[in-house]
Amino acid sequence: MVLENKKIPTARKQDSNKFSPFVFKSGEETSSSSSNMPLVVSEVDESVVPLSSYAPIVSSYNERIRPLLDAVDKLRNLKVMQEGIQLPTIVVVGDQSSGKSSVLESLAGISLPRGQGICTRVPLIMRLHHHTKAESELHLEYSGKVVSTDEMHVAEAINMATEEIAGNGKGISHTALTLVVKKNGVPDLTMVDLPGITRVPVHGQPENIYEQISGIIMEYIKPEESIILNVLSATVDFPTCESIRMSQSVDKNGERTLAVVTKSDKAPEGLLEKVMADDVNIGLGYVCVRNRIGDETYEEAKMEESILFESHPLLSKIDKSMVGIPVLARKLVQIQATIISKCLPEIVKKINAKLNGNILELNKLPQKLSTIAEAMTVFMRILGFSKESLKKVLVRGEFEEYADNKNMHCTARLAEMLDKFSQELKSSSEKLSNEKFLLDEIFVLEETKSVALPNFLPRSAFVSLLQVEVKKISKIPVNFVAEVWDYIKTVVEEIMMHHCENYPQVQSSIKRAVSNQINKLKDQSTSRVMEIIEMEEIADYTCDPEYMAVWSKFMTSRDAFKAGFSDGHSTVVKIEGFGEIDVGHLRDHPGVRDEAFDLKMRLTAYWNIVLKRMVDSIALHLLLALKKLVNQGMEEEIVKAVLNQSGGIERLLDEAPLVATKRARLNQSLSLLEESRDVLAKIIDRVAIANE
Repeated sequence: MVLENKKIPTARKQDSNKFSPFVFKSGEETSSSSSNMPLVVSEVDESVVPLSSYAPIVSSYNERIRPLLDAVDKLRNLKVMQEGIQLPTIVVVGDQSSGKSSVLESLAGISLPRGQGICTRVPLIMRLHHHTKAESELHLEYSGKVVSTDEMHVAEAINMATEEIAGNGKGISHTALTLVVKKNGVPDLTMVDLPGITRVPVHGQPENIYEQISGIIMEYIKPEESIILNVLSATVDFPTCESIRMSQSVDKNGERTLAVVTKSDKAPEGLLEKVMADDVNIGLGYVCVRNRIGDETYEEAKMEESILFESHPLLSKIDKSMVGIPVLARKLVQIQATIISKCLPEIVKKINAKLNGNILELNKLPQKLSTIAEAMTVFMRILGFSKESLKKVLVRGEFEEYADNKNMHCTARLAEMLDKFSQELKSSSEKLSNEKFLLDEIFVLEETKSVALPNFLPRSAFVSLLQVEVKKISKIPVNFVAEVWDYIKTVVEEIMMHHCENYPQVQSSIKRAVSNQINKLKDQSTSRVMEIIEMEEIADYTCDPEYMAVWSKFMTSRDAFKAGFSDGHSTVVKIEGFGEIDVGHLRDHPGVRDEAFDLKMRLTAYWNIVLKRMVDSIALHLLLALKKLVNQGMEEEIVKAVLNQSGGIERLLDEAPLVATKRARLNQSLSLLEESRDVLAKIIDRVAIANE
């Protein structure tokens, strides 16, 4: 449906702070390219519409605007605001004893609760409906029920409802109470009356009463869709009013704030200057009113107010477009129409956007399973997707699924861990001091000597020293494989939990399967490493030609080593692979130091082979274990764990509580939003037809 854009004239401040009142008449239209809704308005002719009467306002207004206001009220009743969609609202705020109740009573033509302290303890949504019946109709809506009342007992009914909502004490509540007033002559308005602002708790009020009231007020006036009706007493300086401070905090320039100045008859001196100066930035203008006194009827109060502003030497100087309850009623009607016309199309957009978002979110939820076949299909899908992710991350080094999570870039992290392991092996086998150079070798040679030819190195000496070196580093490979498998466990768990996140029924079983399989592989790797260490301890063999090449290179320093013990030579010699070493401490071992040098060079050359062989063997073992884990081991362990659990695969048929709750919430939200959309569609169609 395409609607013609038409606009209600916005409230505007004139030269002497005038607010142009409007009434709504059928058959006349004001259009603007920047508007959104088809509404019919025209400026008031004061000679036709006297200030002392509401009826001409509401009779024409009802035909065009009442349906839109009904739509907003219906949306409020549907609690569409719980979906984050703000509704256009006139919010009434004021300091305690500012005269809020008197203003609302004059607009509604009924008596509201009065008394000491805070009378309004909950947000009171007042929905005023003009109707042509002689008898008024009033009822309250709260806590899911509707309570009928009448003008004589409405204050008592409000008090009883308030006590049910907020308790018997002096506390307040965020839960709203709705008062519906259908009465001849009242303006069609919906307003929210909030608790009066007080800083000092009295009469049993909570110590943090100010903070509680401030919280409620800010909740209602902060949205851009809210119009703030700020009730100010003529007896106080406006800048000192707490309600002004609050409204300015959310509406700095006052673009959506209208001020009602009460008790004008109590402080007429300087009132004209105060409203004309506008020191507190009231963008929508001021309306000065007289409070109803004592037992005056509303008609009598209306008459007295009219006489006051016509005849008082000071108050009569205030422009007539800024005084009286009838003017306030017209301004509120016009402002309400303007804000609805502005906001309603945007509300439609927001409802549609929220609907689409909820539908997408609902479609992302896991399929609700009803048969074993469906459960088995989902389970196999989990296994298939998980296996493919494991291959990418653990084997192929493809990380597009976890581009921003470096911890999941497994092949790169394993390479870093392996490099660190290799460096740790090398650094742990290096001598801490050159003062012991060759002493270990000399000790071993002396303890392994036998009756034999003197120019042969005993193999037992070499093996004995080799075993000492292997024992020094034996814990490092064991700790390394344990660290690797702990890391692999976190990666596999994250992948598996991601693919079964919507099915918590099997998450514990899958997590247990991952733990069992990884622990099994961890034990196997530990056994393999211990076997490698044991082999290096009992055997001294390599076919790597690098051994002979490195040993030969080391032995080129033998002559320099021997020269260090000659008279006149320095005992500090440069030895290949070791740098400059003071060999003076070896003078006391002339018979064995040459053999010790040879043994040292052989062991050093071979030890490099041992370290590289150990790193390579462990790396290849881990790569093979990971491949087996991905291709077969993990899948088998998961199937076994899930099928052996209580209920087996059938557990997937029981929807997880979190998913079920989310599904129910989304379905409820969809139902609410769809109903809200239908309400708006019907109203927009109705208004469009009426304007043809």
